[in-house]
Amino acid sequence: MQPLLTARQIHEGDSYTIAHEPISSVDLMERAAKAFVKAFTEHYSNTAQSVIIYCGTGNNGGDGLAIARILNEQEGYHKVSVKIARFSEKASDDFNVNLQRLRHTEVPVSEFKTADELGLESAEIIIDALLGNGLNKPLEGEYQKLVHQINEWKKTVVAVDVPTGFAGEGEIDSEATMIKAELTITFQQPKINFLLPESKYALKNWLAVDIGIDGEFTQQLNSPYQYVEESDIIYMLKPRERFSNKGTYGHALIVAGQAKTMGAALLCASACVQTGAGLTTACIPQAGLTALNCYMPEIMAIVREGNGTPEIDWSKFSTMGIGPGLGKDDSSLALLTAILTNYTKPVVVDADALNILAEHRPLWACVPKGSILTPHMKEFDRLFGEHKNWWQRTQTALQKVQELQICIILKNDYTIIATPEGKLYFNSTSNAAMATGGMGDVLTGIITALLAQKYTPAEACIAGVYLHGMAGDDLALPNKLMVVLPEKVTAQLPASMGALMAKKISGF
Repeated sequence: MQPLLTARQIHEGDSYTIAHEPISSVDLMERAAKAFVKAFTEHYSNTAQSVIIYCGTGNNGGDGLAIARILNEQEGYHKVSVKIARFSEKASDDFNVNLQRLRHTEVPVSEFKTADELGLESAEIIIDALLGNGLNKPLEGEYQKLVHQINEWKKTVVAVDVPTGFAGEGEIDSEATMIKAELTITFQQPKINFLLPESKYALKNWLAVDIGIDGEFTQQLNSPYQYVEESDIIYMLKPRERFSNKGTYGHALIVAGQAKTMGAALLCASACVQTGAGLTTACIPQAGLTALNCYMPEIMAIVREGNGTPEIDWSKFSTMGIGPGLGKDDSSLALLTAILTNYTKPVVVDADALNILAEHRPLWACVPKGSILTPHMKEFDRLFGEHKNWWQRTQTALQKVQELQICIILKNDYTIIATPEGKLYFNSTSNAAMATGGMGDVLTGIITALLAQKYTPAEACIAGVYLHGMAGDDLALPNKLMVVLPEKVTAQLPASMGALMAKKISGF
């Protein structure tokens, strides 16, 4: 896992690297600037475009001055200039060193003391190096006026480390003034808030570049925030051994569907099969039996008739996925109550089952330890109360998983997995083409299948979310698809899992 660090921890990592590599702070800044320029020139290769770098007088501004000098040294990048916002008499030592270095080049440098001194900007690309990470209050005064002005110019803006005015962690005020960056090239790892939906107010895309911060040390900081990478999933995946059989891989029960919502049950159960559960049974209404048999004959059925609760031998099943298309009527409540009262192994709770839990609080006491809840934002707020922003939701999730000894999957672009150990894992796969109804049903089936195959609840969450997004990426990205349907993602799962397993076998 890649740790996601707070501003304080980033400072600790920088300080440790400076002391123990050893390297001077200005040379570390030089290394960061070179990494930035490499990424920038790969993304903006048209050297005919003019580039201006707006610098503050702190270390982010020092980064900007070094970037100007190094970019000017690249072949063809001769339309580079710098403007320094002298809103204070203070300047960092490394800023001053880089300003002296820049004055020995032909790069034009000008300074201004108020935003009103600026006219219309003629440069085609603006590099924002005004303020760095660690901002703890909204912009005000001259910086606020300057950022408003830059945004009004509607230029291509590339931010150094973080867009000015954007907080790398903590609650994001959507009304705050922030640079709107086309691309943010950040150092070492993404900032935590890059992975929350409110980041859309400040950055469209981000890219993390390695600047050589000591990785062993940052791991020891034990950040509760982690970014899931491919190597983590390859490590978790379990090969299917010779002489194994369907019993080896568990028997999953999918409790889902009503007469008018059988699609959810079919998607969930088929995803469970495709992810490798040895046996999959769907507990569905009588009206859905024909559809199930036609859609995927590999799935067995327990039929629910009328409003009654079917007789179920709970001991047969390794785990259960409950909720997709189930409805919230009295019969669904009775069924969920029967399951939670009689079944003690971890289960996956989704969709209507979550809404039943939100409306019938006494059922919480019956949820087995290690169970997995998979809410989207509205379901999460129904369960745990209204939240003003996503940072608040992450903190509530951390609290509730430890209190209830469960896992919570909070779905969004970078889906968040909260585990009872007090960790938040941000997923790194998926794409906007997957934003269509039924995709959550597929995810529930995937996670249920992994639980059936004896993955731990945390592993089932982390690997399941990653595989779900990876299958969508494998379909959408190479083919440039605008929309990917859930059933296509389900069909892609064995191939995507197989590709990772091939890397594991080969030692990747």
